[in-house]
Amino acid sequence: MALLIILITCFVIILATSQPCQTPDDFVAATSPGHIMIGGLFAFHEKMLSSEDYPRRPEIQKCVGFEISIFLQALAMIHSIEMINNSTLLSGVKLGYEIYDTCAEVTVAMAAALRFISKFNCSREIVEFKCNYSSYTPRVKAVIGAGYSEISIAVSRMLNLQLMPQVSYESTAEILSDKIRFPSFLRTVPSDFYQTKAIAHLIQKSGWNWIGIITTDDDYGRLALNTFAIQTAANNVCIAFKEVLPAFLSDNTIEVKINQTLEKITAEAQLLDVLKNVTFTDGGNSFHFDANGDMNTGYDVVVWKEINGHMNITKMAQYDLKNDVFIITDQEAKDEFRNLKQIQSKCSKECSPGQMKKTTRSQHICCYECVNCPENHYSNQTDMDRCLLCNNETHWAPVRSETCFEKEVEYLNWNDSLAILLLALSLLGITFVLAIGIIFTRNLNTPVVKSSGGLMFCYMILLGHFLNFASTGFFVGEPQDFTCKTRQVLFGVSFTLCISCILTKSLKILLAFSFDPKLQNFLKCLYKPIPIIFTCTGIQVVICTLWLIFAAPAVEENVSLPRVIILQCEEGSIPAFGTMLGYIAILAFICFIFAFKGRKLPENYNEAKFITFGMLIYFIAWITFIPVYATTFGKYLPAAEIIVILISNYGILCCTFFPKCYVILCKQETNTKSAFLKTIYSYSSHSAGSLAMSHVSLDSTNSNVTVTNPSSGDKSAAWQKSKDLQTFAHICKENATGVSKTRPRKRISSI
Repeated sequence: MALLIILITCFVIILATSQPCQTPDDFVAATSPGHIMIGGLFAFHEKMLSSEDYPRRPEIQKCVGFEISIFLQALAMIHSIEMINNSTLLSGVKLGYEIYDTCAEVTVAMAAALRFISKFNCSREIVEFKCNYSSYTPRVKAVIGAGYSEISIAVSRMLNLQLMPQVSYESTAEILSDKIRFPSFLRTVPSDFYQTKAIAHLIQKSGWNWIGIITTDDDYGRLALNTFAIQTAANNVCIAFKEVLPAFLSDNTIEVKINQTLEKITAEAQLLDVLKNVTFTDGGNSFHFDANGDMNTGYDVVVWKEINGHMNITKMAQYDLKNDVFIITDQEAKDEFRNLKQIQSKCSKECSPGQMKKTTRSQHICCYECVNCPENHYSNQTDMDRCLLCNNETHWAPVRSETCFEKEVEYLNWNDSLAILLLALSLLGITFVLAIGIIFTRNLNTPVVKSSGGLMFCYMILLGHFLNFASTGFFVGEPQDFTCKTRQVLFGVSFTLCISCILTKSLKILLAFSFDPKLQNFLKCLYKPIPIIFTCTGIQVVICTLWLIFAAPAVEENVSLPRVIILQCEEGSIPAFGTMLGYIAILAFICFIFAFKGRKLPENYNEAKFITFGMLIYFIAWITFIPVYATTFGKYLPAAEIIVILISNYGILCCTFFPKCYVILCKQETNTKSAFLKTIYSYSSHSAGSLAMSHVSLDSTNSNVTVTNPSSGDKSAAWQKSKDLQTFAHICKENATGVSKTRPRKRISSI
C-alpha cells in the first residue's frame, strides 16, 4: 500500500510540474485533505525555464531540471504525516498537506505562500487584509520549508503576518536567527554562524592562513561569506581570493544527506509555542530548538579525495556546536585530521618566538616578514602581531627574546673589591687614631701634648676622626632606612666636631702670638673653647635633626638602567644635604683664615701651617666631590663619597697629629721644656728686633732724624717691646701666671 502511494505521488508531481499552470490547483505538486493542513515548499526542479525575451505576462513559468534528492525529502514529509495519521498520537484528528514546487525561485515560492495564508474553506482563493489576524483561519497551519535561505527569508516575511510556524530543513542563513524580523521561523539545522565558525576553527587548527573562498550568489552565500570573513580575520587568516558562483547548480555525484523532518505535530492551538518546545531523540542524541529557533545539531566534517579519477567522500569528524570542538571517533580519522596540518597553505613562513610580523599597508596581513623584537620586548608565541613590552621597572629582555628576565638588584656590596679597599683604608685610619691616642696618653706631660691643648682636647679631635672613619661602614652593604639616615648624620656631626676643635685651636694660636692690643682683647673675649665647640657642633645637630624630621633619607630603587635595579639611599632633600656640607665648609674656611694668619710662628711648634694644609686638602677634596657626585651614577655613587670622606679625614689627621707624633717619637730632644723655651725666646728676640728696626725706620722718615741718633722716646719704645717678649719667655720658663709689676704691658699665654 505504501509503495502504491509513493508511485502515485511521483506520477502526480512529475505530471503537474511538466505542464504549464492553468489553475491554482495545477500549481500544487502534491496534496492530501485533512482536518489540519500542513504546507510544504520543496525545490523539485532546479530552475525555471528561461526565455529569450523578458516575461510579457504575469504568469508562472514552467520548471525544468528534476532533483531526485529533493523529491526524496518531500516523500519523507509525506511518510511522516501518514505515520502520525495511522497512530494514536492525534486521535480523531487527521493531518493533511499541500506541497508546492518552488523551482528554486523566490517568485514561485511567494505564489505558494499567498495560497498558504488564504482563507480556509473559502470558495475562492482570498487573502483578507486585517489589522489583527488572531481570529483569522488560514488555509494551512504550518509550513515545512523551504530549502534555500533566500526563499525562506522571503516566505517568512509573508508568513509573519499571521505568525504561521515555518520549519526549514536546510535554510542556514544567520539572519534567520533574528527573532525580531523572523519571529515564526524555526529550522532543524544549525545557523551558518556555527558552520563558518567550525570552518574557521578547522583552518586555524590545521595551521593555514592563506585560503580562497567559493560561495553562491544568493542570500545564503553572501551572508555566510560576510560572517566567515569576520571570523577568519579574528583568527589572523587571510582570504587570497573570493569566487561567487551562480546560485543554483546541480551535481548528481554529490550525495546529500536527508535532514530530519518533523517527527511530531501537536494540537492546533498555540502551535508555534509548542513547536519551540519540541524535543526528540535520534540515535541516542536529543534535539530541540534554541531561543533563536535553531536546532542544536552539529556538522559532519568530510574529506573529498580523488582516487583513480573518482571522488571519494569520507567523514572525518563531527563538529560540536555547544563546545566548539571536533569529535573524532576512530584512529583513521585522527590520522586524516593530523595530515591536514601537513598541507601548507600560508603566504609567509611563520615567525618564531622572539619575532613579530611586519606588514605594509599594501599587503595582506598574512603576507609579512619576520623582524626581531627590540630590547625590553618579547614574544612567546609564533606569528605574533606585535612584541609585548616587559615591565621596565622589574624586568628586561635582550633583542629577540622569548621571555622577560628579572633585573638584578645591585648596590655597593661588602664583597666588592672597591668596597673592601675603602673599608681597609677606613680600618687603617681607625688604627692610626687609636695609635695617636696611645702616644699622646703616654706623653701627657710633654710640651708637644700640652701645646696641643691638653689630652681631653686631643681626645675630642680624635673622637671626631674615629667617628668619621666609622661612618664609611654605613655606606657599604644593602641600603636600609636606618643606614641611610645614620651615615650622613654621623659623618656631618663628627666632622663638625673635629673642625670645631681645630677652629678653637687656631683661635688660641692666633691669640697667643698676636701683638696687636685691640685684636688681642677681641680674641680674648671670643676665645671660649667649650662653648665654641658645643655651639658649632650643636648647630650641625639642629640641621641634621630638621633634615631627619621633614625630609629624611630613605631607600630608593633606581629602575632607569635597562638591566639592573640600583638600590640606593635617596637623600630626601638635596638642599638639606647641601646645608649640612655647606656649614662644615664655612667652619673650615674660618679655621683656614685663622691658621693662615699664624703660619709664621715658631717652626717646631707651628700647628697653624699644618692646619692650613689640612684645610686646603679638605677644600680640594670636596670641591672635586661636587661634580663627581652630580655625574656619578649607579652602585658606586656611595664609594665616591667614601673616597672624599677618607681623603679629607686623612688630610686633617695627618696634618694635625703626624708632625707632633714625629717630634714625640723621633725628635725627643726638642720635646723638652728647655728646648721649647729656647725656641720661644729665639722667636721673641727675633720679633722684638724686627719691631725695633721697623719703628726706627718709621721715626727717621717722619722726623728726618738719622738712625744712629734715635731719641730717647723711640729707644724706650723699642726696649719696651723687647722686654715684653722677654717677659713672655720668662713666664713660660717659670710657668707662672703673672709678671713683674714694673712692666707697663703684660702678656699671658697658655702655651
